Amino acid sequence: MKKLILAAAVGGIFSAVIPAGFAHAEEAKPDNEVSFNAALTSDYRYRGISQTRLQPALQGGADYTHNPSGFYAGTWLSTIKWTKDAGGSGDIEWDLYAGKRGEIVKDVSYDVGVLSYVYPSNGLPTSADTTEVYGQVGYGPAYAKYSYSFTNLFGFANSKNSGYLDLGANIDVAEGLVLNLHAGHQKVKNNDVYSYTDWKIGVTKDFGVVTGALAFIGTNAGEAAYASPANGKFLGKKALVATISKTF
Repeated sequence: MKKLILAAAVGGIFSAVIPAGFAHAEEAKPDNEVSFNAALTSDYRYRGISQTRLQPALQGGADYTHNPSGFYAGTWLSTIKWTKDAGGSGDIEWDLYAGKRGEIVKDVSYDVGVLSYVYPSNGLPTSADTTEVYGQVGYGPAYAKYSYSFTNLFGFANSKNSGYLDLGANIDVAEGLVLNLHAGHQKVKNNDVYSYTDWKIGVTKDFGVVTGALAFIGTNAGEAAYASPANGKFLGKKALVATISKTF
């Protein structure tokens, strides 16, 4: 990952996941629920940094939720380019996660879990594979989330114990239309030149058949630190990113 990474989505996280707070009045749900998702995005940005050399990506995943307890587990994949650009190999990011979400008191929610990012056959000197634990607290449409790596972070040497702070809100502004606001800070332990802040202002629209999202994303990351070796372009540049997704 060295000069590339840090695959937001969950944030992305679009991280191919519907943001916290993107929910309306809910119908009764079954005890055990399984869903699938697929997406096409103009640029896979994770924590503000392009994972696809500023080019499109195909994404998809599956989720299981035990609604009575709030326990969930899932998997998600995306095409990427950064591991090859960093001198390794592979063109897939495969995420595996599990956790528990629920309500602390009325309107105050929580979400805790573990997330592993797997880069099959990445071949980097320090493996790109990364595992983080995370905790989130939400109040209405707003949330605060912290992710902590107990492995090296995305190929950075000696970067265990790095952390990412994510603050945001997903606000209903009209029927099926949500305003997405986000600011985050990535601290890369023992690699300060790669630490940075990112932000996003966007909208998500449910069209029924598909969901569309449009977001203006930017970072203050160092241009030299996050320049693509393939073409020299800055991977944290300000850009408008469009995504079409479907959950079924």
